[in-house]
Amino acid sequence: MSENSFNEKVKELLLEIPIGRVTTYGIIAEKCGMKSSARMVGYILNSLKNQTKYPCHRVVNRFGELSGKNHFQGEELMQELLESEGIEVTDNKVKLSNYLWNPLD
Repeated sequence: MSENSFNEKVKELLLEIPIGRVTTYGIIAEKCGMKSSARMVGYILNSLKNQTKYPCHRVVNRFGELSGKNHFQGEELMQELLESEGIEVTDNKVKLSNYLWNPLD
């Protein structure tokens, strides 16, 4: 799979994440056909951070941690966006058992 094709698949999948739910970098990578490319998903999300079309704030790490929060304007923005959608964030972490969206299921 070409890098460009993977980028496009990631962007398309981002748009499918429902309001009030989160997914992980690894789930996105696996769904897009490159299971071991979670880090690449992070790079793609970072390149999209100023494009409000993509809900990058709905992507957390495999532990539910807001690991990408430093890439938003202001460290609290990611948490604020999640909370505005009804997602509870405690100690920079989302309880995945309550909010995980997994298109692989």
